[in-house]
Amino acid sequence: SFTMNNYLFVYDLMQFCGHSWIFTNMIIRFISFGKDSLADTFYSIGLVMRLCQLLSMLEILHILVGIDKSRLFPRFLQIAERIIVLFVVINSQEEVQGKYVVCILFFLWNLLDVIRYTYNMLARTGIYYLPLTWLNFSLCIPLYPLSVLAKAFAIWVSLPYFESFGTYSIKLPFPITFSIYFPYVLKMYLVVLFIGMCFIIQNFFSERKAHLRTGKVKKKRS
Repeated sequence: SFTMNNYLFVYDLMQFCGHSWIFTNMIIRFISFGKDSLADTFYSIGLVMRLCQLLSMLEILHILVGIDKSRLFPRFLQIAERIIVLFVVINSQEEVQGKYVVCILFFLWNLLDVIRYTYNMLARTGIYYLPLTWLNFSLCIPLYPLSVLAKAFAIWVSLPYFESFGTYSIKLPFPITFSIYFPYVLKMYLVVLFIGMCFIIQNFFSERKAHLRTGKVKKKRS
């Protein structure tokens, strides 16, 4: 409906503004301070990044109620990956926040999201530019695996800190004698992360084929 389309446009606009601010801030800081800006990336843009990722959870609701025609499972996987890495891994370990991999991960996320939300906003108004559409459905194919590698590396470098501090590890006393060693959970999640990557990339190829046919743009219906 007209109301829902306006709502989705406002949502995409808010996400575009947030990710554009982060992306621009990162570039300006790198130009101004060079490598020194990489270590405190999380401290300078982490709050806005967390807000944008929390807001992205609405996209699952959009699909469930039918106002967005995207496939639910691939989108759920992508959002869940970011939430887990950002809030569970990076946000909980201050020692990880200063690693260069955090800056690389944020750069990849925001580059993809600036393009995606720009495309979505224009699509809500019935405007389709072939170069932008090509970028939206093509750039994610090489960049998403790079972001998965960055996520995996962020998890890997966080393992010693989870082991040292015992964050999220649970050990219940007798008579239950039940324990969860969180580093093991993260190691198992690494396997899930790469399995999910294969599924999501396959979905990217399907979307690209559906929207780009012999150089013509198939208009997005959502």
